[in-house]
Amino acid sequence: MRETPEELNELQALLDASLSRSTSHLRSIVTERTLTAEQLTRILTGMCTLALSTVTAKGEPRISGVDGHFLHGKWYFGTARSAAKARHLAARPAASVAHMRGEDLGVFTHGTVETLNPEDGEPTVDWPDLLAYFKDFYGDDAFDWDNEVVFYRLRPHWMTVYAPDVSKLTAE
Repeated sequence: MRETPEELNELQALLDASLSRSTSHLRSIVTERTLTAEQLTRILTGMCTLALSTVTAKGEPRISGVDGHFLHGKWYFGTARSAAKARHLAARPAASVAHMRGEDLGVFTHGTVETLNPEDGEPTVDWPDLLAYFKDFYGDDAFDWDNEVVFYRLRPHWMTVYAPDVSKLTAE
């Protein structure tokens, strides 16, 4: 768990607010089957496969898979700079992601992406620390880190979690 107490509080507030703004149908499914921010950050470790949804210039939805990393209460993911999803996100940064583990866990997030290492601009202040994390995870020579890959942070404005049996997710 890499989250500070402030980040956990922010994530919990987001989870609570998102659920309260949800439809009665969703609340009837999730309210008694969800996780706290602390539980979620203990479960979402390492790489989590995400279904990433973007939109084309014609407004057509596109979905693809990415390696997701849940750090500091937010999703981080990367792709090739030449990928269609990179073009979509550059033009239209609104995105949704879903991480599902069978029927045991569903984490659904809507937000706006921030490019961490833009090709023609300054990286974010925390990029050096994030780059060290990614290099440690994937290997220092896995990519041409400066030119080949672009990484994003999804800044969520809505997130909910479905977890019917927390003990299944926390069993060692």
